[in-house]
Amino acid sequence: MGLKVTTAIFPVAGMGTRFLPATKAIPKEILTLVDKPLIEYAMDEARAAGIRQFVFVTAKGKGALEDYFDVNSHLESALRRARKTELLATLRSTNVDSGNIAYVRQNSARGLGHAVWCARRLINDSPFAVILPDDLIIGDKPCLREMLDAYAGLGGNMVATMEVAAERASSYGMLELHSEAAQNQGADVLRARGMVEKPAPGTAPSSLAVIGRYILTPTVLQKLNKKQTGAGGEIQLTDAIDAAREDGEEVYGFRFQGQRFDCGSKSGFLRATVAFALARDDLRDDLWSYIFDTVHADKAAQ
Repeated sequence: MGLKVTTAIFPVAGMGTRFLPATKAIPKEILTLVDKPLIEYAMDEARAAGIRQFVFVTAKGKGALEDYFDVNSHLESALRRARKTELLATLRSTNVDSGNIAYVRQNSARGLGHAVWCARRLINDSPFAVILPDDLIIGDKPCLREMLDAYAGLGGNMVATMEVAAERASSYGMLELHSEAAQNQGADVLRARGMVEKPAPGTAPSSLAVIGRYILTPTVLQKLNKKQTGAGGEIQLTDAIDAAREDGEEVYGFRFQGQRFDCGSKSGFLRATVAFALARDDLRDDLWSYIFDTVHADKAAQ
């Protein structure tokens, strides 16, 4: 309790097969929402939460991720000569200082728990965050910042959570809750007494699903050392968190206030693109006009 969270793990080793053929040559995390790649939104959220050390769990073919956060001296020089100061500032904002970012390889696809375990040697004996870039969350306050504010003074492990329909529960890790909620500084924090990964239809212990933001203790990494497989024959992160709970560490579900987009799916990615574009002063009017004209043209055609 009381330890500051300054390191985040980004599991980005997935092949992105749902976005083929684009992901044949481009990592899914580099696909752009408006004018920024998906991974940049996750990094912005981490920075806003005070994260200073970034650990990427990658795989073969993900070199573009490393290049994206590196300095592009040639492009910076070209923008400087052209006196494009605003673009130069935008470009430099994507750079990460040497020593603050690290990359480790997950050489076989064995699940989210295995991906987090791959980063174990880069985690000190203190809590750390895990961010899944596919889960893009828009809110007045960044989701991870909300979580860290609620986590202060609690200790244990915390996961972001949201309500899902019963028919979708088998696609998520689901929380089993104590009857009472633990309230901390007015945040909606719920004590969990269990977690189930991808429960069989009709067996979910609640309607609250785990969403891709975590604050975890080193105990979870110790549990992952056992490499026990769970749902789908994979090493599941939720199983390790639940095992830490069985050893006495509390697990909390945090109901975040923002809107979540599943950018691991095409429809979710498109919805996020529209939402971010409509939030932009320079794009909103033209896009609304296009949507309005398209909807009315479809109605007229009917």
